[in-house]
Amino acid sequence: MTLDLKELECDMNTDLPNKGAKKRSGGRSARQALRSAPLAKELRPVNPGLIGGTYNPLTQEEILRIHNSVLQVLEEIGLADAPESGVKAMTSVGAVLGEDGRLRFPRSLVEDTLSFAARDFVLHSRTNSNNLLLKKNRVHYGTAGAAVHVVDLETNEYRDSTVKDLFSAAKLSDHLDNIHFLQRPMVCRDITDNFEMDLNTVFACCAGTSKHVGVSFTEASYVKPIMEMVHILAGGKNSWLEKPFISNSNCFVVPPLKFATESCLVMEECIKSGMPILLLSAGQAGATAPAPIGGAIVQAVAECLAGLIYVNSIEKGYPAIFGTWPFVSDLRTGAMSGGSGEQALLTAGCAQMHRFYNLPGGAAAGIADSKLPNMQAGWEQATSNVMAGLAGLNLVYESVGMHASLLGFCLESMVLGDDLLGQALRCVKGIEITDSSLSFETMKEICLNGPGHYLGHNQTLSLMQTEYIYPNLGDRTSPKEWAENGKPDLLLKAKEKTKDLLSTPIKDELHPSLRKEINQKFPLHLKI
Repeated sequence: MTLDLKELECDMNTDLPNKGAKKRSGGRSARQALRSAPLAKELRPVNPGLIGGTYNPLTQEEILRIHNSVLQVLEEIGLADAPESGVKAMTSVGAVLGEDGRLRFPRSLVEDTLSFAARDFVLHSRTNSNNLLLKKNRVHYGTAGAAVHVVDLETNEYRDSTVKDLFSAAKLSDHLDNIHFLQRPMVCRDITDNFEMDLNTVFACCAGTSKHVGVSFTEASYVKPIMEMVHILAGGKNSWLEKPFISNSNCFVVPPLKFATESCLVMEECIKSGMPILLLSAGQAGATAPAPIGGAIVQAVAECLAGLIYVNSIEKGYPAIFGTWPFVSDLRTGAMSGGSGEQALLTAGCAQMHRFYNLPGGAAAGIADSKLPNMQAGWEQATSNVMAGLAGLNLVYESVGMHASLLGFCLESMVLGDDLLGQALRCVKGIEITDSSLSFETMKEICLNGPGHYLGHNQTLSLMQTEYIYPNLGDRTSPKEWAENGKPDLLLKAKEKTKDLLSTPIKDELHPSLRKEINQKFPLHLKI
């Protein structure tokens, strides 16, 4: 006898006296409506900060070999091109400036820095409703990048990204539960002045979301005047210092093993302003980093440890994110391959090194080499996002929306990515093993005295929302139901959902008087 789940589900919920009736009742529809209703944050099956770390591509012996190679690189090769202020700060704590102009870092200096580097700190949100605790293996997904194009799904063409597009991405991130932070994912190419571009980037991000924001600055001299605007957004300088809701994404190195002089000066200014620092090392394996995955990890870790020494030589225990962010090349062409299996392994290996040092860390995952949100994009984004989460990466950057190996950003893909991240987070959450979940008593009841199925059991119903996650856009209907529903197309649904979300106000919009004050004092290009 075949168990007809649809029939059982109908029977189980009907109020009609004839249980053999074929007409469906409202029970199933009611449960579907219940599933689609927003859940309280504490009841959701997935949340920011789930504990990862069950996937370990490196053995303990391999981790130690990488660590020892990193120490050798820092002691014997070192880094070149630090600005004079950086040389002064780092040599004052024990770095050695060679005749070749390279700074070298004794093992003892590295170990001392690791002993007092900041750990277990919070990345604040503008309203404190979406704070991120960076502690051990807690996993958070978000955006990042500097895409210069937007993927227009109406025409399937790439066009220059604008400040309005950036604001739209920020607004979407605010609405999407599985996107936990917003680092600027694209460049405002409609603003030609670099200072105005940086200022408008900060404003567009903060106006679009109250979640934590990451931004970069082109020149050190831009930081102070832009911080004047940030203090207004925060409600004053003291309020900003109490909960800095913006971090500086800082490419402080030019791989291989050279400090990026101007970015280092930006970093120094951001430290003075109280802004947390993402130390971002973005070598490309086979091009600006060694081709072997292990070698790329060694170089990235060495560069970030040098950056950690730099930050702590300015202010001991300053909040800094260990941003080992190496990419992969397609060695046939030299082009970047962010959607590759090698990239997924590289990111997971970096996450494991963060855990070894017990440092809050971030790296890239979720990048698609595919130009459009299609099946290729799906497998590329899912593989690396799941592996990064399972590896316990604190901050998974570039996890949604990124196409064409970071050249293009797609708003609809961002909405689709929220579904994808929900499934990734469910994998990170793992399997709960308790007396209740092992279900002996439930099996005994169902098999010995019950109906022979679990569809209407209290255990099933109680876990329907808190243990299982359901896609917002993904289709799980049967082919018959799919046809009856008009054969809905996933991309069309994503377009409609994107338009709907962009027309919906965010929960914590900037007050009109605040927007007016900023607009009067600063050259804003965004009209909202």
